[in-house]
Amino acid sequence: MRGFTTKALHTRSPKKDVHGALRPPLYDSVAFEFENANQIQQAFEGKLPAHTYSRITNPTVEDFEQRMRVLAESLGVIAVSSGMAAITNVMLTLASAGTNIVSSRHLFGNTISLFDKTLADWGLEVRYVDMSNEDDIQSRIDENTRALYLESITNPQLEVVDISAVSRCAEKFGVPLVLDGTLTTPFLFRSRDYGVDVEIISATKYISGGATGVGGVIIDNGLFDWKKSRKVSSFSKQYGQFAFLARLRREVFRNCGSCMAPHHAWMNTLGLETLALRIQHSCDNAMGIARFLAGQLKVKAVNYPGLPASEYHAIASTQFKGRFGGLITFGLQDKEQCFRFIDNLEIIRNATNLNDNKSLIIHPASTIFGEYSATERRKMGVPESMLRLSVGIEDREDLIMDIQKSLENI
Repeated sequence: MRGFTTKALHTRSPKKDVHGALRPPLYDSVAFEFENANQIQQAFEGKLPAHTYSRITNPTVEDFEQRMRVLAESLGVIAVSSGMAAITNVMLTLASAGTNIVSSRHLFGNTISLFDKTLADWGLEVRYVDMSNEDDIQSRIDENTRALYLESITNPQLEVVDISAVSRCAEKFGVPLVLDGTLTTPFLFRSRDYGVDVEIISATKYISGGATGVGGVIIDNGLFDWKKSRKVSSFSKQYGQFAFLARLRREVFRNCGSCMAPHHAWMNTLGLETLALRIQHSCDNAMGIARFLAGQLKVKAVNYPGLPASEYHAIASTQFKGRFGGLITFGLQDKEQCFRFIDNLEIIRNATNLNDNKSLIIHPASTIFGEYSATERRKMGVPESMLRLSVGIEDREDLIMDIQKSLENI
């Protein structure tokens, strides 16, 4: 069995390059020519495996999808234009007006906005539950439930729940479990081993290799019987276990036009080659910084699953094999002190991405959750005193010194 990085480096492209290039070239082309009219007809009918138009498939994007499929050990992968596009495409494939999904109440701010505003206007109901409470989950599922949805590590609350237990609830009621695995990726968490049916990842984060390309990934782990899905079952007779991917590729993805740009696919493929190295270093840095913050008098609270004091430490240790990700949240006295702390930093950048090679810090309540009221933010677990630190791959001693100096001057 080959290791993660070996597979990332040596997974072969679906088609050999005509020039024998060791690194697959970038096909920044929209259209593809055929030798005759019969061939292009067969391609459009799905009888000839060929690229016709880059909104539907592209050689460079296909190469990235293949590498992600191998790393996730999944049935299939579709790459899209962003992480939010991945969530949207999955929900449009599984649900419709008058149906519902049961979701964790702790989600990324834009995901909540998508659920409560954009999709709600189209008649989709989202029922928020405590994903650590199986009774709460099961009480909210009914005949109109089309999916269970949660994040592997919530952003920014850093909640970690027993995903196998959630999977058992989903299986009991015959609905697919959809997981946002952006903060873990297949390197930290192989979702199929825990009963996740569909995994969504924002490739813009860890995978891109330093915030060089926007993208999203939809992974079908091949575990769910799609004949049980009202929206997908009609595809099961022709496509079998590939029914979800077929409906997504041939209808929703194609019609929404949320394709990944070939250049971004090429950059994300480069990112996969060093993914394990970068995540491991980020995790090591985050652990050291979390321990440092926990010993600082001016820091009111530190939230990191890697700390033994975290209520999520035990389950995170099991699910993520002793690694805990590169995201830390911590609290200062108030918003004003948070702002002074950010402004004092010299190495850590004030920016709104996650899992860049550079360490980034942000005040969630005034930025990515700024559209919500103070009362709503409290319910979401996003207080005014919270800072979110995405730990990069710099030298740990330099990061700690930067934090220490800033704390001294707030």
